[in-house]
Amino acid sequence: MTSFDDLLSQVPIAQIADKLGVDQATATNAVKAALPTLLGGLQAKATEPEGAASLAGALDQHGDLVEGEGAVDIDQVDVGDGSKIVDKVFGAEKNTVISALGATKSAGCNDLVAKLLPMLAPIVMAYLAKQMSGGDAAAPQTQSGGGIGDILGSLLGGSGKSGGIGGAIGEALAKNADGALGGLFGGKR
Repeated sequence: MTSFDDLLSQVPIAQIADKLGVDQATATNAVKAALPTLLGGLQAKATEPEGAASLAGALDQHGDLVEGEGAVDIDQVDVGDGSKIVDKVFGAEKNTVISALGATKSAGCNDLVAKLLPMLAPIVMAYLAKQMSGGDAAAPQTQSGGGIGDILGSLLGGSGKSGGIGGAIGEALAKNADGALGGLFGGKR
């Protein structure tokens, strides 16, 4: 079943806390704030025909990280690849997204968010690849109204119908207890 909690269970929060030099509570709060941001950015990309095709191609390369039950081993995560994913997802808005997330009480500081997003991006991509393939080696679907858009919508708990990156991130982050990013990107508080 595709759910935010299922995705969260794949994230090795204790290992991330160690890598970032923070306690587990801080890492948990930062991950819970950053995941919807990544999902919202991916959802915005998936609504564009070029973005959906690019996302489907990228998913083909990330299916092997999330295997079996339990969290991913953070040492298996390619942070360099994660940085490229974050750059592609947020583009020119990357620093704005990092600053806005860093300004929330739950996410920590900008430096923490800047290090966390590249760790989470490959995990999210691997999770999406696994969901798209139904757990097997089938190719991801990219048709509109289905496939990746539906998965992202279910992870975000919404219909997936939003306007551009601001709308998708705003809707995703409006659910965040702080609400600060939702306001920044036009989401409802």
